[in-house]
Amino acid sequence: MATMNAAQRREQAKVEYNAFMAACPSRQLLDRISDKWVVLVLCALGGDTSDPSEAAGAATSMRYSEISRLLAGASQKMLTQTLRSLERDGLITRTVTPTVPVTVTYGLTDLGFSLHDMTRGIRHWAQDHMDQVLTSREDYDARTS
Repeated sequence: MATMNAAQRREQAKVEYNAFMAACPSRQLLDRISDKWVVLVLCALGGDTSDPSEAAGAATSMRYSEISRLLAGASQKMLTQTLRSLERDGLITRTVTPTVPVTVTYGLTDLGFSLHDMTRGIRHWAQDHMDQVLTSREDYDARTS
């Protein structure tokens, strides 16, 4: 059996990725990117903080405090964990500027930006269809009560 280098092992694993298989690592990634805070962080860093009927703004770098203010309801712990996991996965960058006090900014990587359009679409879909979902929930609850 021939020895494979790292690039060859990654290429072979890529062929074998199947999210329907229990041991597939892509399940962990799907779990991460389906988290509401991940979707909202990616939308924020992609400049998609406006009304869904408007065009998305330009990708931007943001400080932690800006992201925190924008994501109402996210605890400090949850936001910090989310940012760290996104950085670890290569979806965002964390840039430390040696100022007094130190300035830390976050921005999308190329990989993160490639995911941004989908997360933006999910966010817009949720906002656009919430009335229908609420109606369906009420109808279901009335039938099953």
